[in-house]
Amino acid sequence: MLNLEQYHTLVFDCDGVILNSNHLKIEAYFATAKNFGANDQQAQALVDYHIKLGGISRFVKFEYFLQDILQRPATQKDVDFLLEDFGREVRERLSHCEIAPGLQALREKTAVSNWLVISGGDQAELHSIFAERELTALFDGGIFGSPDNKDEIMAREISRDNIRQPALFIGDSRYDHESSSRAGLDFVFLHAWTDFPEWQSYCDSQRITTLPDIQALLNDVC
Repeated sequence: MLNLEQYHTLVFDCDGVILNSNHLKIEAYFATAKNFGANDQQAQALVDYHIKLGGISRFVKFEYFLQDILQRPATQKDVDFLLEDFGREVRERLSHCEIAPGLQALREKTAVSNWLVISGGDQAELHSIFAERELTALFDGGIFGSPDNKDEIMAREISRDNIRQPALFIGDSRYDHESSSRAGLDFVFLHAWTDFPEWQSYCDSQRITTLPDIQALLNDVC
């Protein structure tokens, strides 16, 4: 059983934790690559890289797409096109995707804790989607994303005393676990919506607490 009452701060990843959006992000990466002129094999290579890197920023992924998959310079013009097109593809999909059941009830049950979102997604895009889905008010500690990476965001928010220990990171990727561990946060892995294929063996090897989803986390609270 997890005793969430011990934590001053709860930090949430977005895709696969708050929103059932990992498969939609995969669709958006494939569509963006095709819109740029890639063939199916090249588009799938971008998707594979996205899945491999988990919660890493899209900036990194598109640079890799241009330089390593398409074998061309990662010019600012091309990166900007990809980012804008990907943002459009994502917004169309995330405006209707499932929100984690139990999220509001968990907020009520942990009313004294500070809630943050720290995601690999674009920060402005996150703010727009969370406002549209009426989720912003749940996260009194703020909603943060790229271009800063999760390590940078956590270090900054710890220095500002916005992440107060003890703190728990709720994620669904290897990078979520690695970055939160580097920052000294406890971690729980939610697997129902993850796109990390080896999540079970990884969590077993790292002795990570795993639960299906937010509802299960709520049910497991002491």
